[in-house]
Amino acid sequence: MVIGMATTKVTITLDDHQLDDIRELVAAGKAPTVSAFVKHAVGIALHDAAGWRDMLQTALAETGGPLTEKERRWADTVLAAPRRRRRKPRARRRTAA
Repeated sequence: MVIGMATTKVTITLDDHQLDDIRELVAAGKAPTVSAFVKHAVGIALHDAAGWRDMLQTALAETGGPLTEKERRWADTVLAAPRRRRRKPRARRRTAA
């Protein structure tokens, strides 16, 4: 008996150019499908995040333990992703009646 991993479908939003680039890779045979490419990319990102977490834990252990609240606020400020600008709503087109 073979026991497989459960999978769940989700909807994601990509920029048009990102999807175009992925589709080009699929067309060139460098990725089997768009879904497989995204699944692989998520796997790499999760592995990287785990590696950074392990490295941070080691560094903290070697330098005096967990961050203080003041150090955490400073780090959050320095490492924060830039805020995304809100898009202006498009004007509605009037249709002739």
